[in-house]
Amino acid sequence: MTNIIFPIIVSLLGLVAAGILTWQIKKEKVESEEAQKIASYIREGAMAFLKKEYKVIAVFIAVVAILLAIFLSWKLSVAFLSGALLSALAGNVGMRIATISNVRTATAAKRSLHDGLRVAFSSGSIMGLSVVSLGLLGVALLYWIFKDPAIIYGFGFGASSIALFARVGGGIYTKAADVGADIVGKIEQGIPEDDYRNPATIADNVGDNVGDVAGMGADLFESYVDSIIAAMVLGVSVVGIFGESAVWLPLTLAAAGIVASLIGNLVIKFAKNGRPHKILNAGIFTAAGIMVIASFFITRLVNLDLFWAVISGLIGGLIIGFVTEYYTSTDYKPTREVSEASETGAATNIISGLALGMKSTIVPVAVVCVVLFLADYFAGIYGIAIAAVGMLSTLGITLATDSYGPVADNAAGIAEMANMGQEVRERCEELDAVGNTTAAIGKGFAIGSAALTALVLAVSYSEVVGLKIIDMNDPLVMIGLFLGGLLPFVFSSFAMNAVGKAAYGIVNEVRRQFKEMPGIMAGTTKPDYAKCVEISTDSALKQMIAPSLLAVITPIFVGLFIGKAALGGLLSGAIVTGFLLAILMANAGGSWDNAKKYIEAGNLGGKGSPSHKAAVVGDTVGDPFKDTAGPSLNILIKLMSIVALIIAPLL
Repeated sequence: MTNIIFPIIVSLLGLVAAGILTWQIKKEKVESEEAQKIASYIREGAMAFLKKEYKVIAVFIAVVAILLAIFLSWKLSVAFLSGALLSALAGNVGMRIATISNVRTATAAKRSLHDGLRVAFSSGSIMGLSVVSLGLLGVALLYWIFKDPAIIYGFGFGASSIALFARVGGGIYTKAADVGADIVGKIEQGIPEDDYRNPATIADNVGDNVGDVAGMGADLFESYVDSIIAAMVLGVSVVGIFGESAVWLPLTLAAAGIVASLIGNLVIKFAKNGRPHKILNAGIFTAAGIMVIASFFITRLVNLDLFWAVISGLIGGLIIGFVTEYYTSTDYKPTREVSEASETGAATNIISGLALGMKSTIVPVAVVCVVLFLADYFAGIYGIAIAAVGMLSTLGITLATDSYGPVADNAAGIAEMANMGQEVRERCEELDAVGNTTAAIGKGFAIGSAALTALVLAVSYSEVVGLKIIDMNDPLVMIGLFLGGLLPFVFSSFAMNAVGKAAYGIVNEVRRQFKEMPGIMAGTTKPDYAKCVEISTDSALKQMIAPSLLAVITPIFVGLFIGKAALGGLLSGAIVTGFLLAILMANAGGSWDNAKKYIEAGNLGGKGSPSHKAAVVGDTVGDPFKDTAGPSLNILIKLMSIVALIIAPLL
């Protein structure tokens, strides 16, 4: 009882902090009426998409909740509904704040670069704090009520379901609009990305919010809660080694992580000097340092061996994040080489980006292997679960640095469309460039934690169904292994193809408007922004269903009709290929994006040059890589493991 109160109090503290930041952002005055009008278009489009998306998801959630109550347990159904509702709430809150912060960031950037950073990061902090606080609060309350960690797997299932639909749907939307705006606007018409004459520019800015804020928030919400739940359930099975405290330890570590994130947020908020990138890194390292100290004293209450498991996960997450930065930032050699490859055309740009993505898998895999070894050496399989909790312990600030990026991107677009001046535009673009790097780091954290969490969930499944070994001599296991290895590729194919189909509609619509309304290019006729928003919304919601259902139905089919051993093989195969494919897509896509921005900054011929046009093609390919298929794979491998655990009693 006493051990549960601390996480609940800290969760409520995090929500209060998010409320204070919301109040502060709303106090910011917006001077430009034109900027306010453009921001309202983005906000209306984003909320309209979210409303329609939640209507579709609600049907799935209702059906699954009823089936869980009938065939398994009403308690599991309640936990499932709780996870789905809190995940949706976290994403909704984050997107609402992001769509009022974008115009305020542009206004603040008019005063100074630091003021723009402060507003944009405050918006990201609200997203980060909402995700970790609602996640921890939900898990702690359910454990307090039901006293059974296994029931809370339902909470993770609900969170994962929302995350997959939100990530896939939001990713399809944002990349369809982005690709359409780039192909017709940049390549065919030769106008800037956020030019008000581009009919797809509002849909593109809406996409930044539905994909990179609501989608990413839901993604990391389920990673966060799944890691805590998995550790709690394993805590029950290893109770003889670490005592009953093994169950409340993950909750306490997560609560300490929220406190560390709050302090890291304050470091960034009150920083007076320095470039945005250095300020953000100072906050992240401060939070990590505090978490190291806090975890030492917390784990001492149980067993100090667990301290090394926490530290291995925390440091492993930081390494993966900054290796991702190395491969995707224009400050380093790999992405600059992709930019240089653009000088000989789009084909060499794409070849170079793919090669970078493949090579970039080496260090993350090595890091995960080292983390697994160290965590297992010091504390067994429970140590691996605690390492995953450690990796995500400072999510409150790492997600903030991620979510700040789309707000800065929107601010740059609003500054361009509302003619707020070259200086404001350049400041917002600088914040956006940093945001691309921090977003890549966030994706690195998401991928690394997904691998650890999925592995722990798969081990939990094996224990529940009594599967002591995965027998490679069993043909059914091999069938499951191959099916699992195949699934991330099939899933990615669905997601990539969905972006292509949705983008096709946007491209044709934008071409039609330019052809039938010549006054658009002259600046005398206003484009029909709403039509592009409508096309992106309808197409994304239609195309997201197949890949999302694939992740739920496949483990059920394999488990019920091929057997529990085959399902163990399926999970193993999916974790390995899904992890590698996610890294490849995230890093190749991020590199293509920043290679284009490096040229746009005046290098290698600058905007409008042949190398720039080639880089735009590479970025167009990379968009669904890094923002649709890639990040969705993180959810896929965890959701499959959660589904396997849910149906375990039926096996």
